Amino acid sequence: MPLNTRFTLLLTTLAIVVIGGIGGLIAKQIGLPLPYMLGSLLTTSVITVTMPRAIPEGYKAPELFRAIFIGLIGLSIGSRVTLEVLLSLRHALPSFVALTLLVPLMQWSNFQVFRRVGGYDRPTAFFSGTPGGLVEAMLMGEQSGADARLVTMQQFLRIIFVVTLLPVGLSIYYGHPLGSAGGMSLAAKGGGLGHLPELALLMIIGVALGRVAALPAGQLVGPLLIGAIATLTGLVQIEMPGWMLSLAQIVIGSTLGARFHGMNGALILRGAGLAFLSVGSMLLIGCGFAALVHPLTGEPFDVLLISFSPGGVTEMALIALSLQANPAFVSVHHIYRILLTVLMMTLSFKHLRITKSPGSEPGD
Repeated sequence: MPLNTRFTLLLTTLAIVVIGGIGGLIAKQIGLPLPYMLGSLLTTSVITVTMPRAIPEGYKAPELFRAIFIGLIGLSIGSRVTLEVLLSLRHALPSFVALTLLVPLMQWSNFQVFRRVGGYDRPTAFFSGTPGGLVEAMLMGEQSGADARLVTMQQFLRIIFVVTLLPVGLSIYYGHPLGSAGGMSLAAKGGGLGHLPELALLMIIGVALGRVAALPAGQLVGPLLIGAIATLTGLVQIEMPGWMLSLAQIVIGSTLGARFHGMNGALILRGAGLAFLSVGSMLLIGCGFAALVHPLTGEPFDVLLISFSPGGVTEMALIALSLQANPAFVSVHHIYRILLTVLMMTLSFKHLRITKSPGSEPGD
């Protein structure tokens, strides 16, 4: 890459993160759930859509840059995996069985929404409706002939709607803010920079593991596994200051918002309506399964609902903290959901041969 192109990419990325940070601070002040991620995402996405010339054509945030901050969140979640959490999973077999049934049911429900209501072609409807595996859905969808713009938009809207509607709904139900809006954080109390070298090493190892092993959501899951191993063995004490994880959420949210480049308001408005139907149906399905599994596991209904909701791992973990539940328990269920979703996509992609019909157009 030419020097001037690298410089432009660096300046653009820096500007996007700064603008996103301002949006995150505003969201924090007004009490939005997951304020730094949602605030930065909403701010940069609005600017991207309304001022398309503000971002260079074909802009994409440096992959390694994003991987570093995603890895930080993975490490923080992995540090919550204790022996107590692993032992508790023995009683969670019914919830994992429920997830095994829930994922394909959510996929079927979403396919009906995007195919029958939205009128998307079959591959676009299928990959727009996967209840997880955002990156894999975009990659496999594009390879199968799906409209990459629509798949990307719907997957982003799924995450935005879930991590907004669920904590807001639970906050209204409980009568007080939950998650990051309630002051919860994945950062260790009193975490400073004393363990920064160890954190950097663990993160590098984790990101490398995710890539080499081709793990689903590898940039997150790889560091999460390494963080869990470090915590369980006691080799390294993982402590992160709150501002570091807030910055990670701002970077992730800002760069996601920039992905809306090239989409117009009408397209996004239509996609938002479909996403509302899709997310609403998934949350209803999750409520039903949580009610069925609750007597079998002894876990509270709300904790199971969080574990079954197809949203962001980070915010679901923060809400779990608000309920005095270990976020690692919730995170393990979300990792299993992602694994199931990616497996379902892989089988469908290779064996069902989801392809466009001759002469079909995106959105037909």
